[in-house]
Amino acid sequence: MAAIRTQREIRQRAPWWLFALLALNFGLMTYDARDSDTKQRKIRSIAQMVMYPLQRGTSGSANWFGGFFGNIGELRRASTENEQLRKQVADMQTELRDTRERAAEAGRLEQLLKLSETSQYKSIAARVIARDPSMWFDGITIDKGRWAGVEVNMPVVTTGGIVGRVVSTSPLSSQVMLVTDERSGAGAVVGQLNQSTAMGSVKGMGEIGLLEMRYVSGLEKVQTGDTVITTGQDGIYPAGYNVGEVIEVRPGSATQALVIHIRPGAGLERVKEVAVLMYRAPQRAEPDQTLPNVEKKKQ
Repeated sequence: MAAIRTQREIRQRAPWWLFALLALNFGLMTYDARDSDTKQRKIRSIAQMVMYPLQRGTSGSANWFGGFFGNIGELRRASTENEQLRKQVADMQTELRDTRERAAEAGRLEQLLKLSETSQYKSIAARVIARDPSMWFDGITIDKGRWAGVEVNMPVVTTGGIVGRVVSTSPLSSQVMLVTDERSGAGAVVGQLNQSTAMGSVKGMGEIGLLEMRYVSGLEKVQTGDTVITTGQDGIYPAGYNVGEVIEVRPGSATQALVIHIRPGAGLERVKEVAVLMYRAPQRAEPDQTLPNVEKKKQ
């Protein structure tokens, strides 16, 4: 019985052994087979063909991840470079602005120097270091004081015209009341000095930054755009300095004076450098003769 069972198992397994031997033979033949052109084993070509999709996918993934992280690194470097460029541009703009400001300051100081050279009065160049915080057009502080020779009531001017007068001094600085202050005043004339009869008094209008000229006869011909200059009769400003330009004229009559509004020529809202004139109005000589009744009244 055992022999019969063994023969039966052999017959059942024989096809599988035959198939295994055929597969082994085919594998050996395939392994040993070579391409007639390249002389390369065909099994290697088959393996390459089978592995190609997997290799391509793996390579593509590696390239994608490498490119992704490489792009992140490039973006970081680009961002850093952009920040550096922005800083350089900001520094250059600041330097250019400072250069322009220094050039503008040098130009203004040169104009003040020319003013000093052409004026018959000595002057002290000064910078504006502060403005009255309560009223823009009220007053300014300059960086020259008594130690530089500045005294109270000295006139302050620019190349554009009169600015105001010194009202207080310290050793290193001075306070200047602007001509636009309501408490200020100056003798002035519309037109050319010694040629025009449109004379009057200029008074500040406060916060609006303009001047009002009073006591000009209503019969005088005054037009917008006319120039107003100092007469020197106020005892503060010397004659011949620009006050400003007429921007409005309200008509008057033989009994009513003109109402004249003037824009200051000195550009008070942006003035940065000024010149303090070392000017004192000449003292008026006392009369050596008087009427008898005047003498009696004095007694």
